Amino acid sequence: MLGRASYKLFALLALVSAGCGAASPRDIPKPAPAPVNTQAAEAKQNGKPQPTLATIKLYLGTNEITAEIARKSREIETGMMWRTSMPEMEGMLFVFPRPASRSFWMKNCPLPMTCAYIAANGEILETRDMHPHNERGIQSRTSDVQFVLEMNRDWFKQHNVRAGAVISTEHGPLRQTFFGR
Repeated sequence: MLGRASYKLFALLALVSAGCGAASPRDIPKPAPAPVNTQAAEAKQNGKPQPTLATIKLYLGTNEITAEIARKSREIETGMMWRTSMPEMEGMLFVFPRPASRSFWMKNCPLPMTCAYIAANGEILETRDMHPHNERGIQSRTSDVQFVLEMNRDWFKQHNVRAGAVISTEHGPLRQTFFGR
């Protein structure tokens, strides 16, 4: 049998514990979804090329290239999928927030292409040929890659562009153009 003081303590603990406990999942507000490039997401799911992305002029030696800029996750993931042609002096520039090791593949891409792995300062570190529909990633040899430029197969060879060449934009060096430093 509980004494009067014990009974009050028991009642107080019962009241306090009634207010504690995990909230029901329906009571927890869900965070707003991150903005998504819905056209790129839709294109990726429906087997259609993503719409043409914003472009920038790139300068590589005496060559002027018009490159689409893939910067958002969906744009990077979709890349050149389902595109069936690309003019000779056009490409796609993939922009990453920081240098790292990169691996590119050709899932759902019928075009033979070559990619250039590029350092933050715009220097081409290496070029690698990519085969249509090959889903095996082509790993960069270094972890210094901040940009990747995809061009038609053999474009770099045909234009005498090798590792060590530096790419700039109509606004200056790559790093300055995209990150202001």
